[in-house]
Amino acid sequence: MQETRPFCSRRCRDVDLARWLSGAYVVAGGNSDADEDGEQAMPGIERTGENHDEDGR
Repeated sequence: MQETRPFCSRRCRDVDLARWLSGAYVVAGGNSDADEDGEQAMPGIERTGENHDEDGR
């Protein structure tokens, strides 16, 4: 079995990996605000899980 499969060579495999790591390739997805379970993120809650009032506290 070829070590670089499904690529034709180690170089092609490495080029493909570099493109994924650089963001040149992406997997198409749905709503970027959706949680992992498919539910919408709650309004007013930041992605970090912190909720700040108008003064930033």
